[in-house]
Amino acid sequence: MLKWDQLREPESGEERLWELFHENSKVSPVDVAMSNEQVLARMGEMHQTLPYDGHPRYALPAPTTQLSLSVQDAILRRRTARKLAAVPMSLEALASLLSLGYGITSDNRGNVFSRSFRAAPSGGALYPLEIYFHSVAIEGLPPGLFHYNPTRHDLRHLRDGDLSRDIAGGLLFQREIPEESSIVIFLTALFDRSTFKYGGRGYRFALLEAGHVAQNLNLAAVAMGLGVRNMGGYLDRHMDGLLGIDGCNHSTVYMLAIGKLIDDGVSGVVAPE
Repeated sequence: MLKWDQLREPESGEERLWELFHENSKVSPVDVAMSNEQVLARMGEMHQTLPYDGHPRYALPAPTTQLSLSVQDAILRRRTARKLAAVPMSLEALASLLSLGYGITSDNRGNVFSRSFRAAPSGGALYPLEIYFHSVAIEGLPPGLFHYNPTRHDLRHLRDGDLSRDIAGGLLFQREIPEESSIVIFLTALFDRSTFKYGGRGYRFALLEAGHVAQNLNLAAVAMGLGVRNMGGYLDRHMDGLLGIDGCNHSTVYMLAIGKLIDDGVSGVVAPE
């Protein structure tokens, strides 16, 4: 196996990798698209969501939480919280939060399209993302690391116990966040679900989709009276190892911490860490 330092090219002067990637992920008039038959056949070989069969399963209730804000008010009130507090969260509230973030909105039964539609836009409706979360504050759930399956609207318990310190060890800033949050959410991407069809453009699409899902979670949390910290400052390999994913084909692309919003007297939008 290649070591990480063999995979990573040094950044120097005029040859910046992000520029090379952006150029190489542009669409050209001469690009040859896959046929619908080829795309559907490849999709049929892939899980819509990782099943994690064999791990303890927890059914989620229907997402029945009534949000108290309009979309307009939720957008205007959204802030990246400077301070959170861990408070208990009901299983019903968790179900609503996850469903509004990336849940199924149409099962497409009787439709020629083979996949259900979800709460976030996705390039080709390929849905390359997975949702994991860690919490010790969900009523009715043991503490630990969980995976959310939108297609079955259930959870799998992957690791037991309070992992707050392990998560904090992978953060570059504000390492108190995991212990001060009700839930820490990890958005991960299985890149091949998108790149098999779109090539390098599919990698772009996966990152864009993570932003869509994160915004859904932000607005839903605000409408539920909660605060959110949006986190990009983390050690990727540390978090991938904590989740048990390989970090190349499947990797963490975004993190969010949600809890009770503590008013620190500071107004205005705060940039992600």
